[in-house]
Amino acid sequence: MQADRRRLNAPAGGTAPPTFAPTTTKPPRRARKPDEHRKIFLQTGIVPSAAGSAYYELPPQSIPQADGLLQPATSSLKITCTVHGPRPLPRNAAFSPNLLLTTHVKFAPFATRSRRGWIRDASERDLGVHLETALRGVVIGERWPKSAADVVITVLEGEEDGWHGIGKEAEGGRAGGWGSMSVLAGCVTAASAALVDAGIDCVDLVSGGVAALVGAEGEGRDEIVVDPTPAEHDIKAACLVAYLQSRDEITEMWMKGDAGNELENLLEQAVRSATLSRSVLVDAVKEAAEAKVGLQEPINGRSKKGQDVTMTG
Repeated sequence: MQADRRRLNAPAGGTAPPTFAPTTTKPPRRARKPDEHRKIFLQTGIVPSAAGSAYYELPPQSIPQADGLLQPATSSLKITCTVHGPRPLPRNAAFSPNLLLTTHVKFAPFATRSRRGWIRDASERDLGVHLETALRGVVIGERWPKSAADVVITVLEGEEDGWHGIGKEAEGGRAGGWGSMSVLAGCVTAASAALVDAGIDCVDLVSGGVAALVGAEGEGRDEIVVDPTPAEHDIKAACLVAYLQSRDEITEMWMKGDAGNELENLLEQAVRSATLSRSVLVDAVKEAAEAKVGLQEPINGRSKKGQDVTMTG
């Protein structure tokens, strides 16, 4: 029998996919202090074709080796945001005195261990509603009558809900959708930077922050941590806020779990987490603005060459 040269034939012998056994059944521990935020990478102007864009990343946390066993690192968070507009509405559209803001949040199919579909599911639509609520209190819509703008978020890598070193049946309650709160906080911060890059008037920079009430290991009491990683904690309650520091206002708040008597402290720590994110946001926007001004300043009749603006904090 002659082989078909137009196709890639399968090997003659059967093959089996490799099977990896879990290296350890002990979830990682938090190496940061309770009030310490992860380092943030934020850069604007990454998509030249869009009116404004930003890239937001939280690097994965390295886990120390225990008993000589190899432990995979915790998941990271990578988000891209593009802003299209403001653009005029069609002539047959109804008159709108304010800017029509539309938000769209979508996970890439490879963003999580469980492969995502191409069509937005209920959780992604819910994140889009939360993001729209957070941004509506920031944008000065009356300056853009009969106009529309789209904020498109693409999550390239999302925060996981639990520790993946063991099976789901043995996670001990660590999976509960807590990772989506960190994703939304990153979306708020990235969208704020993209709106500024697009030149849309805002009352202030809005930043997202998360705090969680977790069970302290070896102790009978609970503690509150900022910027929690679901893989490192047994989360009992969490709070997310979109915070305007200069106006001391909260444009969006999302609470999950039962905080009990720690509700007020949990909210204060969430605001503190948003304040830490704002410091990175302010520096990134300032450096991007200085770069744009530098491009417009002529030197001997010629403008300066562009430079990449990156910032870590």
